[in-house]
Amino acid sequence: MSNVRHVLGISGGKDSAALAIYLTNNYPELDIEFYCCDTGRELDETYQLIDNLESQLAIDIKKLKAVDNDKLVLQNGNDDKKLTPFDYYLESYRGFLPSSQARWCTKNLKLKPFEEYVGDDPAISYVGIRGDEDREAYISTKPNIQSIFPYRKNIWSVDVISLVLDNHNIGQLRDIYESKIKPDNLNRLIEEIEKPVTKENNLDKKVNILLDLDTIAFNEAVFEFLKKTDYPVGQLEEFPLIYNTDIIVRDEVFRMLEESGVGVPKYYEKREYEVDGETGTYARTRSGCFFCFFQQKIEWVWLYENNPEKFEKAQSYEKEGFTWMDNESLEELAQPERRKKIKRDHLKKQKRRKKQGSNSNTLLSNLLEENEKGEYFDKEEEDYTGCTICFI
Repeated sequence: MSNVRHVLGISGGKDSAALAIYLTNNYPELDIEFYCCDTGRELDETYQLIDNLESQLAIDIKKLKAVDNDKLVLQNGNDDKKLTPFDYYLESYRGFLPSSQARWCTKNLKLKPFEEYVGDDPAISYVGIRGDEDREAYISTKPNIQSIFPYRKNIWSVDVISLVLDNHNIGQLRDIYESKIKPDNLNRLIEEIEKPVTKENNLDKKVNILLDLDTIAFNEAVFEFLKKTDYPVGQLEEFPLIYNTDIIVRDEVFRMLEESGVGVPKYYEKREYEVDGETGTYARTRSGCFFCFFQQKIEWVWLYENNPEKFEKAQSYEKEGFTWMDNESLEELAQPERRKKIKRDHLKKQKRRKKQGSNSNTLLSNLLEENEKGEYFDKEEEDYTGCTICFI
């Protein structure tokens, strides 16, 4: 029996929740450990989603905490009012709020408890990056943790692909195909395998060609290659996901949630707003803490208008010099004229997308940022790694 652990983090979002459903239904032979990292400042819908998954799938989701309960008391010794893990670290950082430049919340409240939970055991972490998303997820710096992406055509992480398709390993990969895999189109595959990775024939291009020629053969070859490494997958006698050819996109995620009885978290539901006699729609695009600094401006407006208690709590954290956004405080954003301005710009963006016929559902296409003039633009080249880390 292998001692490799299989783990799946439930972030509170639709994709990780649907992945729990997908793996439970399709790969019951995998002994998956489900967990969540509880900051104490998650959306209420996150906790409801966890309850729904546990009841509908008959699973247990372990709630990891970054701080021991005996430390979560106010400094005045009032045991009746506990600090949350987020508040504990906020005190440790002397009121310095996290930001995209200083993501201490991600480090201490998400990564640390996850990696402590796994310890030094070899572990496969299943991540719900969809087949219609063009992004990578957090790859643990611990060599005993390997990420797998069941929703994608390419289930392997970039570090694995970089190793397997390294030009120095062309001979080894060719030998695996010839001696162990032996697909019907072997000669065509060998032709591509022997082409070195170059600027023109880059890594992405090469892996996509090999996957298009024979997805299962490529996965089998990678599996055989990893058996000579320390990667957790290579320590398994068999790995059923190498035979998976499903590509799961956004609509399928929602379908799984609805048909399973788990349900879609309510914050994804589009709600109407009115500005200048016109109607637009807004919703939250992510799970995570209700005051997440990666939120769009329109999401802050959504929080103000649909969950004022949470907005007020988020605002209470802001002090002079410490705000959730670099160029604006929540007090400023909450002003009526400012909210109208954000809605106008957001509505213009919706109209432009509708006119262009855009149906992109990737995370980047949903993210808007605001420049110093208060005008919206797409942050197409921004690094959203910190955003994905929270959703491991």
